[in-house]
Parts: sequence; C-alpha cells; structure tokens
Amino acid sequence: MKFFSSRLLFVAISMVVFGACVPQKQMQTAAGSFINGDALPDAPELAARGPYKVGVRTLTLVNKSQPDILHSKGGVDPLYDRPLKLEVWYPAIVPEGKTMLAVYEDVLGSANDSLRPVVPFTFKGRALRDAAPVNGSAAFPLVIVSHGYPGSRVLLSYLTENLASKGYVVVAIDHTESTHSDTKGFQSTLLNRSKDILFVLNEMAEAGKAGSGSFLSGLADAGNTALIGYSMGGYGVLNVAGAGYSEKLAGFFTAMTGGSKAINVRTTNNPQFEASLDSRIKAVVAFAPWGMQRGVWDAEGLKGLKIPVFFVAGSKDDVSGYEDGTKAMYNGAINASRYLLTYENARHNVAPNPPPPESLQPGLSMQEYYHYAEPAWNERRINNINQHFLTAFLGVYLKKKDFDKYLLVNESAGANAWPGFKQRTLVGLELLHAAPGK
Repeated sequence: MKFFSSRLLFVAISMVVFGACVPQKQMQTAAGSFINGDALPDAPELAARGPYKVGVRTLTLVNKSQPDILHSKGGVDPLYDRPLKLEVWYPAIVPEGKTMLAVYEDVLGSANDSLRPVVPFTFKGRALRDAAPVNGSAAFPLVIVSHGYPGSRVLLSYLTENLASKGYVVVAIDHTESTHSDTKGFQSTLLNRSKDILFVLNEMAEAGKAGSGSFLSGLADAGNTALIGYSMGGYGVLNVAGAGYSEKLAGFFTAMTGGSKAINVRTTNNPQFEASLDSRIKAVVAFAPWGMQRGVWDAEGLKGLKIPVFFVAGSKDDVSGYEDGTKAMYNGAINASRYLLTYENARHNVAPNPPPPESLQPGLSMQEYYHYAEPAWNERRINNINQHFLTAFLGVYLKKKDFDKYLLVNESAGANAWPGFKQRTLVGLELLHAAPGK
C-alpha cells in the first residue's frame, strides 16, 4: 500500500511537471479534432489566433495578353490570356449560429506525370465561406502568398487563416501551369511568378478602392503590403521585392525556351525591372527560396533587396540548399534589415500544412507524403512556430507593433530563453538578424 501511494504521488507530480495540466480543450484539439493551424499545447505565444473572425472567398482573375512561353518558337512568344484563381481570407462577421468551418479542395500528385497521378482530397479550415467582411473605418494591410512548384493556393492555410484573424487581408495565388492540377513546363514558373504577384497586387489595389464594387472595397490596403513565398514562391517574391535575376538565369532561360528573352525584364539593371519596384511593398517573407545554388542571383542582384526580409530555412534543405542557398541569400542581402530562422535538421518543407491523410494511401509515391512532411520535425509544431514569428515580423513592419523582442531574441534574452516560448520547448531553432550594411 505504501508503494502504491508513492507511485500515485510520482504520477501526479509528473502530470503537473510534464504537461497534464494543459487545459482540457487544448488537449482535445491536439489529440482529436485538430484542424490545420490550431495551437498545440507547446505553441509559442504569438501563434494563437487573433481577435477577428475569418471569412474566405475564391476569386478568378485574368491577366490578358501575356507571353505564352510554353509555345515560344524561335524566340517569338505568342500571347495568351492567363487565368489566376485566388483564395482570399479576411476579417469577417460570423452571424450567431454559424460555425467557422470551411472546406478546401486540393489534389496530390502532379498533372502530366504518369508516376504521380492526381488524387483529389479535401480538408477543413477555421473560416466561414463567403462571410460578410467586418465594418470599420480603417483598411487592413494586404498579404500576398505564392506557393511552391507544384503547389496550390491553400498549401499554407494554417498561416493564411491565422494572419486574417489578426487583421490582414490575405490573398493566395494558384499560379497557372504550376499547381498540382495543371503542372506544365518549368519555364512558365520561371517567368510568371513575379509577374503574377505584381498583377495581383495591382488588382487588389483596385478592388480595395472606395466604390470599386468589390467586397474588398475599403477593406484591403494595398499601400501597406507584404509578400510571402515558399520555394518557387520565394523565388518570385524576392524578385518582386528588389532582387533582380542574374544574367546567368537569363541565359539559361533563353536556352531552355529556344531563344525567348521574355525573362530579361526581371533581371538586375534592366530599366523595366527597375521601374517595376513598388513602394507599396513593405516587407517580404521567403520560405526556403529556390535558386541561389543555381546562380539565379548574384551579389549585385541581392543588393537590390532594401525592404525587411524574413528568411526561413531547414539546415538540411536538399532542394534549395542552406549554406550555399538560403543562408547565402541572407548574408548577401546587405542593404536590407533581415532575419534568418533556421530549423536544425529540417529539409525543404518548412512552410506547408501537415501531410493530408490521403498521402498515406497504399500505392502512392512517397513524394506525396514528403511534399508536406519533415523527417525530423512535427509539421504542426513548425506551423505554430511560423505563425508566431510571422505575427511578430509583420506586426513590426506593417502594423508598427512593439514586437521587436520576439525577433531580436539574442539581444533581448539569452539563447535558452526566447520571449514567447514555453519552458523546455526551445530546441532545434536558430534566429539571426542583421541590420542594413552588415
């Protein structure tokens, strides 16, 4: 009996020390009814949802008379009208009795790849489809999100919903010819990423104007915009933010397309590129941006980054590279205030939602699972950490919030005591910061 009582005491103490004191609601969320983006018990402080309810709508735009690079011949590019589907999350009014529970549609696999058949799936999110936007006197900052290759506009829904709940209008692009459903030649992705982003920025600016007739009228402030990109999306947003592409990339593109020079307008020192730089863009986030290893940028191109940049990378990234990839970009962007969050022992997937259950189906390529998963990290944990740091970064540079302590961690606290992280949870992370000129 004495042994039994001592054992019970040990169990009780262990439950308190090691987390059984977590509120029951959180435990249920983590164990059973989890939806992408929910805060786990060990989530850092700023991962929690903000004060706004979230609405979501799907829009389709058409960018007319664009170079049809997939049908270029002899250096001549025919023109086509380029459709772009968007998902838009925003602060919304949710009537009593309505539940914020959206259903998103996506696919696994890759179109035109016989080894990776397209497999449709759905998953849930915490937003209300077609909800009325909130009424207010001030517009919300705009955030534009660009996915990887291939990818989709809902690949980062854990983050897009979270930011909308904190007072942002978030617009994610389905980049035509670069989604799982319509994957085509890589030359389209090389050319169109930055062009799509700029087009969407301009369209959102028009929609946000008073009297536009759009639900975004008076809601979206395009004059206060941030860009978020993952992998090839990172390639695109950094170019839009000022990092001109190199002559090496231009030469590769011309050879790849049999003579087209359409990408030259996005290269360093090209007058059209310089004219496209947009003062409405206040900050940029690049998750595992592709291209540095392959000479997409040189030292001169990286000097063009002059707005704040938040890089996120895995130290074992075998797609975009780390030391000669993302970290080299961080070191080379000497004219920007910049940050580098590193997930130690992570590979490339430091941005997306967790793997959908459908990716576990027998007979599917392991690529469907490893398009989302990390071998050494829990993707839900990564999602919460990303929510925390992007809330801080965008809060500082778009909303002028006093969140510097969450970003300047080695200055405000010791390496083992970052603000916002719960006891015993800070492991496997490094956050660097460099001011312009350093």
